[in-house]
Amino acid sequence: MHISAPTGRRRACAAVAAVVICATAPAVPGLATADGTRAPSASAPKLDWSPCVKGSPYDCATAQVPLDHGDPTGRSIDLAVVKRKATGPGRRIGTLFFNPGGPGGPGTVQMPQNYAFFPREVRERFDIVSWDPRGIGSSTAVNCFPSTAEAEKWTTTKTTGVPVGEKERAAWITAYRELGERCRQRDPELLRHVSTTDTARDLELLRKAVGDARLTYLGISYGTYLGATYANLFPDTVRAMVLDSNWDPRAWTNDASEAAARLATMLRLGSDRGAAAVLDEFLRLCGAATSARCPFSAGSPQETREKFDALLSRLKTDPVGAYGYGRTVGDAVSGLYSVLPGWSELAGRLQDLWQGRVPRQPALPPELAVPDPSPYLGEEQAVAVMCGDSPNPRDPGAYPAMEEASAARAGDAGRYWTWATVACATWPGVAQDSYRGPWDRRTAHPVLVVGTTNDPATPFSGARAMARELADARLLTHEGYGHTALVNPSSCVQAHESRYLVDGTLPPEGTTCRQDRPPFSANEPQGAVSAGEGGAAGILLSRP
Repeated sequence: MHISAPTGRRRACAAVAAVVICATAPAVPGLATADGTRAPSASAPKLDWSPCVKGSPYDCATAQVPLDHGDPTGRSIDLAVVKRKATGPGRRIGTLFFNPGGPGGPGTVQMPQNYAFFPREVRERFDIVSWDPRGIGSSTAVNCFPSTAEAEKWTTTKTTGVPVGEKERAAWITAYRELGERCRQRDPELLRHVSTTDTARDLELLRKAVGDARLTYLGISYGTYLGATYANLFPDTVRAMVLDSNWDPRAWTNDASEAAARLATMLRLGSDRGAAAVLDEFLRLCGAATSARCPFSAGSPQETREKFDALLSRLKTDPVGAYGYGRTVGDAVSGLYSVLPGWSELAGRLQDLWQGRVPRQPALPPELAVPDPSPYLGEEQAVAVMCGDSPNPRDPGAYPAMEEASAARAGDAGRYWTWATVACATWPGVAQDSYRGPWDRRTAHPVLVVGTTNDPATPFSGARAMARELADARLLTHEGYGHTALVNPSSCVQAHESRYLVDGTLPPEGTTCRQDRPPFSANEPQGAVSAGEGGAAGILLSRP
């Protein structure tokens, strides 16, 4: 259950090679609690930056923050923080904080991995800072196993992707019940304090630590919900905020209802229908392309769809190596996130399976110049945030019926997204501090909401909902495919983001941008604006 793309090999966390300095900076004013009262003041951590590793362009530090922001003198935890300094001599504006989504995305890995996707002017004008949120990666992490070997052994007790049939479903439920019990025994206090609200309070302390008067922020996917939470807890300190590929905050919180959730989180968000629609587009565009550009093409959209359905049907009874129906569906959905080169690579894997070959795994990304480029990212980390934060049905027996209902509206993708949160049915931790709205507290400056029209994880309806819920937001439509405009770029979107982050200029209301490189097409950008130049080529529609 993890929405972010994988970051590399899993292994136990190593210590971050940065100096930890006790909090000595001036105290942050009393923080507003979820019920609107004031919590005791916490001190902003001092960040002692040093090169992450010798010769690295990135600097690292470790921040100490309270485990419980309501008890700042109690137990403290560590946050691993990474920074890339602004590249434009004498042109620095301040710090851009970046959250890569998830929940569970380690910023100390994913910011360096995605650094080249940030618009050039943004890289020139801002230090870009990210961090592993509490509970994740190289920060004080939720880790419910004594060793990596034990964690890997647990992983083998269930199938990958989607469970098929009563036996596999029972194995999933048993595995996640065991995971919850392991985590409860290991550090139950931490489980209560890894909420989005806790992380938003950490972000406020980090803002103070870098010395910025107001926050400049880019959040993608789950990071949009984190941004919305921050904006409503600390509305007066928002300088600029870009939310890319949005979660509907009301759907995430089950509309702040006190009643038991009847639908799983990802189904409330509409991820099942969004993924189904994008999968249809993948097969349509693949079928319209030659096999040289889309290896899975059967010569027409209809024949390619039929080929895909036939492949899944065959894999239910005749798997190819470890690739059965469930793993292939999971691979298909997650393979839609990145158009280039992800869609062509997915088509190649499907064609391998069609021909009875075990697909070759994509190459791991190159090692990064950071202390721990492959931190332990066990499932329990994303689960701890998701299940502690967002209501889900507590009866595991409800999931098969939900699966069938979702499959009726979203096909195979519905089965995948239904089971993505089954761990929450038996999860022992509930967030102690969880902001659930309202979402319309007026921020010091407006928020820029970016939504991609064909997103397999966060449907465009989420961007519309976020723009509607926030008190002062502007929606920028990215007409394209994939999960996040950041990694499926449009020079038009980048130009608008750059202008907004640098000087606060919003795109005209109703602006729509086109993706630079459509799937399965010649690799020639459609837009004519270089990142950060401030032009407007690629805009399809701008209404007054």
